[in-house]
Amino acid sequence: MSLQNKRLKEVALVFFKLGCFAFGGPAAHIAMMDDEIIAKRKWMSREHFLDLMGATNLIPGPNSTEMTMHCGFEYAGKKGLFVAGICFIFPATVITAILAYLYVKYGNLPEVEPFIFGIKPAVLAIIASAILKLGEKAVKSNELIVLGVLVLTASLLGINEILVLFSAGIIGVIYFQTKSKFKSRLNSFNPLIGLTIFNSVLTKVSSVKIFLVFLKVGAILYGSGYVLFAFLDAELVSRGWLTRAELIDAIAVGQFTPGPILSTSTFIGYQLSGFTGALAATAGIFLPSFLFVLILNPFIPRMRQSKLFRYFLDAVNVAAVALMLAVLFVMSKETLVNWQSVAVALVSVYLVFGTKLSSIWTIVVGSVLGYILISSF
Repeated sequence: MSLQNKRLKEVALVFFKLGCFAFGGPAAHIAMMDDEIIAKRKWMSREHFLDLMGATNLIPGPNSTEMTMHCGFEYAGKKGLFVAGICFIFPATVITAILAYLYVKYGNLPEVEPFIFGIKPAVLAIIASAILKLGEKAVKSNELIVLGVLVLTASLLGINEILVLFSAGIIGVIYFQTKSKFKSRLNSFNPLIGLTIFNSVLTKVSSVKIFLVFLKVGAILYGSGYVLFAFLDAELVSRGWLTRAELIDAIAVGQFTPGPILSTSTFIGYQLSGFTGALAATAGIFLPSFLFVLILNPFIPRMRQSKLFRYFLDAVNVAAVALMLAVLFVMSKETLVNWQSVAVALVSVYLVFGTKLSSIWTIVVGSVLGYILISSF
């Protein structure tokens, strides 16, 4: 087997595994990638990983999914980009498609609350570990610490994360350019318990129409799952393709399953036009991300070579870590609500910081421990 094929196989195995266990949203996905890609396999430096993360936050699409593509590109070239992205997306779409079938056919899904209970506190420890590691590389000066605190404050106040990221980058450029007095030109460039009966027959919508609608959403989507909900509400409910209650159920499925929340598209596509609709929606919403990463990736090292863009990336990288910290703060408030969740979190902190156990096994242990605690007390 050639070196290229060995690398592609490794990329496939790593991101398929992550796709099966990547609960907790983008911040958790990034944390697990840092553990698997940087700490364990050393495919690239943490500084370059930060640059990729900062740049990816500035383009549309699911950022953690796009980071899988960047990592695959860095390790195994263009083929690695597609292998990484597909393998990360695949488990979530398959699980979501199965849930969509059950939802449409039977109108309810099995009890899952006890298993999910322990995953959320475990994810908190994983995110905290990544913040410390990435923050150590991102914070290069006292000025960047101040900028990070400002970004954290703005995020907790509810200011749009994309506006915060771009503003941080611009402030960084202006400040550090002024400080150095250097002028240059740019040289280069709840989960699903007792769901109600599906109250309508499948609305047969053309797969081409489904593909185009989700392609548009994938090409312009910025931000969190709440932003995705707003886009899908405007595109689907207003067309009469789904009721808002059905859309809420679909979003809930995307939040419950591992991997990117955009796997919601698979569920909705199946609701609209069966298996072909699921394929069309999934392909449409993820295709722009593959193209964006394919275009962006070669420019990131050149951006680092430019002094202006170096300032911009440094500022955006600190802002990205600060946003992860804001996510951790909000998730902690929502998750640590009883002694059982605190107990799982403490065990997870020990596993993450006190052992060399993989973040994936931390998720597994958290899930099992959560099940035991919630079932026994």
